[in-house]
Amino acid sequence: VQLVESGGGLVQPGGSLRLSCAASGYTTSTYCMGWFRQAPGEEREGVASIYGIWTGDRRIAYADSVKGRFTISQDNAKNTVYLQMDSLEPDDTGIYYCAQGPRMPAGQALGARWYSSWGQGTQVTVS
Repeated sequence: VQLVESGGGLVQPGGSLRLSCAASGYTTSTYCMGWFRQAPGEEREGVASIYGIWTGDRRIAYADSVKGRFTISQDNAKNTVYLQMDSLEPDDTGIYYCAQGPRMPAGQALGARWYSSWGQGTQVTVS
């Protein structure tokens, strides 16, 4: 699976950005898609995820820090996953990565260790 992120940039606090993750080469093992971010000197953290992306048991999870501000969505026809980010704050600054992974324990879809394919990342700066 190849993942390519786009949509990052510089935005003022309170502004919005929409990140896109274009995927190619999906396999039947693709079960979860997630957005992660990493600030300088910090560990990579899960931001939002879709568990069971092709199934009737689809579940969405958000980190507490972004609930009510970020929205993850998918467009199956375009093989693209989006992250709409509103009311951005300086603490949202970092490199944002898209990732895909196989089936994983329910409730763990924000854990980076479960994901097997990663994009190159896109920089988001809120200042």
